[in-house]
Amino acid sequence: MSYSEEYSRKLTTPEEAAKAVQSEQWIDYGWGVAIPVALDKALAKVMPSLHSVNIRSGMALRTPEIFNIESPAEHFTWNAWHMTGVDRKTTEMGFGYYAPIRYSELPRYYRDMPSDVDVAMFQVTPMDKHGYFNFGPSVSHMAAVCERAKTIIVEVNKNLPYCMGGKEVCVHVSQVDRVVEGENSAMPTIAPSKITEVDEAVAKLIVEQIPNGACLQIGIGGMPGAVGAFIAQSDLKDLGIHTEMYVDAMVDIAMAGKINGSKKAADRGRQTYAFAAGTQKLYDYIDHNPICMAAPVDYCNDIRVLASLDNFMSINNAVDVDLFGQVSSETAGLKHISGAGGQLDFVLGAYLSQGGKSFICCSSTVQSKDGQLQSRIVPTLKEGSVVTDTRANLHYLVTEHGIVNVKGLATWQKAEAIISVAHPKFREDLIKAAEKMGIWSRSNKLKP
Repeated sequence: MSYSEEYSRKLTTPEEAAKAVQSEQWIDYGWGVAIPVALDKALAKVMPSLHSVNIRSGMALRTPEIFNIESPAEHFTWNAWHMTGVDRKTTEMGFGYYAPIRYSELPRYYRDMPSDVDVAMFQVTPMDKHGYFNFGPSVSHMAAVCERAKTIIVEVNKNLPYCMGGKEVCVHVSQVDRVVEGENSAMPTIAPSKITEVDEAVAKLIVEQIPNGACLQIGIGGMPGAVGAFIAQSDLKDLGIHTEMYVDAMVDIAMAGKINGSKKAADRGRQTYAFAAGTQKLYDYIDHNPICMAAPVDYCNDIRVLASLDNFMSINNAVDVDLFGQVSSETAGLKHISGAGGQLDFVLGAYLSQGGKSFICCSSTVQSKDGQLQSRIVPTLKEGSVVTDTRANLHYLVTEHGIVNVKGLATWQKAEAIISVAHPKFREDLIKAAEKMGIWSRSNKLKP
């Protein structure tokens, strides 16, 4: 039987395919931009007749139709490996939970978990002449999902970028149980964050620390975006990319001629990433682009791989940082925001790299709902705040008021350094707090 004949034999409607889902099953809904659309709509019609369904997914960029059924908590639970604003709504509505992970281990979680995936449904590119469907910008852990899935249903989307890579970027028609030709929906996009003066001040401090030939990991948001803009306008050259999430800032740097990957010890000449999301500009850039290399996250985020890349620069955001050097990037107290992701992997990998640097950046203050100015640098993290990077792992901390390297410092030295980049309005109170906490030894006060 030819591949096209096998494709035709397995081709079905979304409505028929959705009937594969039964009560008390574990379903995998893909990841990021590859979360199904047509299948999701069909399942939303079936879900009211089901109960105790568990769905694993994450990085949702549009609201699935199953979220809109009446009383979703009575029918299914959404288990998110990482939370966007869409995923967070599930916790507020009482049918969703975060699944804490070290993102680099996610493929292994699937391969080692005691129970199989009953049904996996996700979007793919059209089948090629060799019978393969490409995972598109969501390679991440999808090969591991397919290994454990009892039933695999793919939804073909002609608009999904075809992402070239090294391994585990495709699933073969022989592995697939059902094929659905979807609606060819447009790619969900992430609008570029507005870059503020604070973002620019932080970005300038970071870019000054980056040498020619460096390899970059850049997170998402205004500050990382500003870093990308400054790099694109800089005199830096021979840069490389090895990242978890491929974002628009990297396209801008590449289009400015700053990236060639010539100094990379691994994947020389290629931009390596686990998944991608951004504007249509990004999707057009990575589509069939041989210099962009999609790869599973257990490779992209492997500390050993990161450590092999000289001058590896990791740039990530934080919600709060305390005077011990503990970093919370997932929650604000008990309010859940995102997830652990791969931040700790990159923090550790960058420090182990020869010449590598890990930057945790944030604005020194944030405005509360009632208009009050609050410090992001706090004596101790708020009750309920989750520690993403421990006090032993913080390397460079950057705010608009400066940059400090706290690696290897004693508690009193670290507290002094961290306070030095806090907003001047809060430094006196932070010093008093440090004294009460027993981590302040100097009698002189920091200069404002």
